[in-house]
Amino acid sequence: MKLALLFLALLLLPAIGPWKSDCGGDVPCALGEWSYHLLAPDEWDGEAALPVLLHFHGWGRQGDLIVKHSRIATHTRNRGVLLLAPNGLGRTWDFRREGSADVDFAAAVIEDAAGMYPIDRDRIYISGYSYGAAMAWRYACDNGWDVAALLAIGGSLPQDTDCATAPQSVRHVHGLADTVMDFPLGPDGDVTYPVALWRDSFGCGDAPRLEEWQAVEWLTLERRTWECDGGTVTLDLHSGGHFIPHGWIGWQLDQLAGRAPRYP
Repeated sequence: MKLALLFLALLLLPAIGPWKSDCGGDVPCALGEWSYHLLAPDEWDGEAALPVLLHFHGWGRQGDLIVKHSRIATHTRNRGVLLLAPNGLGRTWDFRREGSADVDFAAAVIEDAAGMYPIDRDRIYISGYSYGAAMAWRYACDNGWDVAALLAIGGSLPQDTDCATAPQSVRHVHGLADTVMDFPLGPDGDVTYPVALWRDSFGCGDAPRLEEWQAVEWLTLERRTWECDGGTVTLDLHSGGHFIPHGWIGWQLDQLAGRAPRYP
């Protein structure tokens, strides 16, 4: 009941404009008992609709870190993307079950931000790291029909999770030596298992396109791409552990926009 009243109140709030806000950066935007941070891109004409990257923080963190993070915010700022960083209650996320209130909260964050900035509804990207990546998967499973792409880093849901919805594209990166959110190795050592859920949902075949790529010279990623009936699934693997790879988010945003990837 409390959640329903919150979202009803949001619908009755007047829109703030023209495209300005009294919150942003370190100053959180309040949403009932929740809050979130936002960061507009550096070069924006004040009129063009903005792609959105909603990024869920890792366990024990908050959105103020995300809007200052060099491997996240740097890439959205110089690519014309509006960054939204929700704050999880208790600095964590409820991602293990269907019907999580955090899914409704994140959807409300997008609508609240749309009252302050013009957003491009065709380019809403949901991202996250660690526990936040698992929450991004949960969002895509429960509210994914309007999600252009899921960008998940070092975290997921069990591959037998029943998802009612799906994003248009999935991009997942995971370190083979990750022992925090353990690399989900499949039967018989199958390294493609971290995206088995989406491959099954999208009707993918068994033979992905394989290539290697680098955003920075000190980290090589091995990429597998499935072009499927229901969308595209991409899995990037590296030999490291539990971290956000340098340049990874920027490269995904560039490729989703049809641009040649660059760093930073």
